[in-house]
Amino acid sequence: MVRSDARENRDRLLAVARLAFEESGLASLNQIAQRAGVGPGTLYRHFPNREALILAVYQDELDRLLEEVPELLAEYPPIEALRRWTTRLVAAMRRKHGLGDAISQATHQAAAAESYGPVVAAIARILEAGKADGSIRLDANPADFLMLTGSLWRAFDNTDADPARMLDLILDGLGVSGGGAH
Repeated sequence: MVRSDARENRDRLLAVARLAFEESGLASLNQIAQRAGVGPGTLYRHFPNREALILAVYQDELDRLLEEVPELLAEYPPIEALRRWTTRLVAAMRRKHGLGDAISQATHQAAAAESYGPVVAAIARILEAGKADGSIRLDANPADFLMLTGSLWRAFDNTDADPARMLDLILDGLGVSGGGAH
C-alpha cells in the first residue's frame, strides 16, 4: 500500500507537471520537482525519467476523462454529453500531440494502443445511452466515431478548418435524422 504522503507527492507532481508541460514542453524535471515542493529524488522515485512522467500525465488525464462520462450522462442528454466529452478529449489529444517529440515513437504508439480500449468503451457508453433514448442512430459505432474525431485535433493547425463546426457535422451525422439505420 502506498503511504498517503507518497500519494500526495505523486499527485502534486502530476498536477505541476501538467501545468509545466502546457506552458512549455521543455520544462525540466528539476523545475517540476522544485515547483511541486519536493526534491529531485522524490520525483525520480515516482517517475524514473521524463518519458515516464509524461506518460503518467497522459494516463492521469485519460483517467479523469473516463471518470467524467457518468457525470456528463447524468447531467446532459447523450448528444450534448458526447459533445462536451469529445471537446475535452480533443483538447487532451492536442496536448498529447504537442509533447509527442518528448517521447519515443514506440512509447507513443504503446500509450495510444493502451488508451484505445478504454476510450472506445467510454464512447460506446454514451452512444448506447443515445440509442436507448432514440437520439442516436442504432448503427453508430464508437470506433468510427473515434476515427472521425481524430481529425478534430489536427484541424486546429488549419486556418480553413473550424473544429467546433466539424464536431457539429459529426454529431449531426449520429442523429436519428441522419438517414442511417434507426
